[in-house]
Amino acid sequence: MPATAVAPKQPAELLTGFPPGPKGRFLIGCLLECRRDLLGFLTGCARDYGDVAFFRFMHIPVFVLSNPDDIERVLITESAKFVKSRDYRALAGILGDGLLTSEGEAWRRERRLMQPAFHRENILRYARVMVNHSERAISQWRDGETFDVHEQMMRLTLEIVAECLFGADIRSHSGSVGEALHVVMEGFADYARLAMVVPRWLALPRTSKMGQAVRRLDAALYGIIRERRAAGKIASSEATYVASGAGPNGVGRQRSGGSDGLPPDLLGLLLQAADESGGTMDDRQVRDEAMTLFLAGHETTALALSWTWYFLGQHPDVAAKLACELDEVLAGRTPTPEDLPRLRYTDMVLKESMRIYPPAWAIGREAREPFQAGRFLVRPGTNIFISQWITHRDPRFFPDPERFDPERWRDDPIRRGVLPRFAYFPFGGGPRVCIGAGFAQMEAGLILATIAQRFLLELVPGQSIPLLPSVTLRPRHGIRMRARERTRRKSTVDSPRATSPAAP
Repeated sequence: MPATAVAPKQPAELLTGFPPGPKGRFLIGCLLECRRDLLGFLTGCARDYGDVAFFRFMHIPVFVLSNPDDIERVLITESAKFVKSRDYRALAGILGDGLLTSEGEAWRRERRLMQPAFHRENILRYARVMVNHSERAISQWRDGETFDVHEQMMRLTLEIVAECLFGADIRSHSGSVGEALHVVMEGFADYARLAMVVPRWLALPRTSKMGQAVRRLDAALYGIIRERRAAGKIASSEATYVASGAGPNGVGRQRSGGSDGLPPDLLGLLLQAADESGGTMDDRQVRDEAMTLFLAGHETTALALSWTWYFLGQHPDVAAKLACELDEVLAGRTPTPEDLPRLRYTDMVLKESMRIYPPAWAIGREAREPFQAGRFLVRPGTNIFISQWITHRDPRFFPDPERFDPERWRDDPIRRGVLPRFAYFPFGGGPRVCIGAGFAQMEAGLILATIAQRFLLELVPGQSIPLLPSVTLRPRHGIRMRARERTRRKSTVDSPRATSPAAP
């Protein structure tokens, strides 16, 4: 009997209408739901309507994409079809036209000029600064002391980023700078919602409280810039990066290093940066880039560590495994970058913390060209919302997703193809991946190792820790924890896999 011919499978028809999603209300769409519980609302969109969901924010159409394949196409494969979404205008009102908010050729020029500062050989040489600041911070802690660990981590990472990137020790006024940043982050959510609906050509109004906070930040940064300008020259420990010297990968060339063993700080780079025509940045341009890294350079790392301490406080078994590894690998000495590949469980703990509570919890884009998401056509002008908060908690990729389990990351499931590439993307991806990802990962690992050798942190019972989804995912009222000084013991186990690690 002859075989029956099988017709080739036809591709699914592309749908030109809107995907399913919450109906919203007349005129305002889903504004109230977003204001009431943005994280819960977005999670519900993905859970109830699938990988491509749709809602209106006032009159603005928004697609919510949560499938890793669609996310990869937005961020990498077809990234040229998109620009930053409308709410990034709120960031521009704070950061100016820096690397995070700029577009097109301006962004490419800035990226070329700044990339050398984040080369691996440069960030490795900042490790000493990171560890020294960490040790100085915990030298003030006392056994049994109670404090807000989020506030502690914010202050620590602020001091580190100031010295590493700006060559400035700002401990004397880090409190006022940190307070100003807190005000900006507290008010950002409402500011971003306003940016979504106000026409692009219309300036965004700003509350007096936020305006005062931005002016305080400006005063600190412009003060440092003026001091450098007044010096008349850049110290010999600062290098010149010239865009015209870009190599085959399109990044600037470092002409010289520092005699003190440290790479040039970023402010020196910005003040000396020149394009092909010899043009340099004015004070406003330098301020915008410095403000971007001042904020992004410490906020995300501080949050990754804050949420890590929060989870360790809830899971003493994980804290014991972590302490066991640190005792075995470091034996009480100061951690170095060379130790990090051996601190596998430490890395797994950080990865799992950033999976459940990703500091950068969402990415917004606006389509400039037609784009296919699932079976749906995305029209130009449509806003695209991609959320690490949603995809990192998808049970298809992470069973029992709200359970804190560092063992998920043993043997690198993404590298082995067990997980899709964009099931986990705490630093974004593609051309606009976080420029400081390597810096932040090394910083978080070294700080965690330095502190966890000396202290266990216990959650103060009875506190509520609501979330604040601002630019980053913050604890709205902080995280109260109690420091317990630990005594290093020689471990009786060989690996963090052991089920009964030695007590710390």
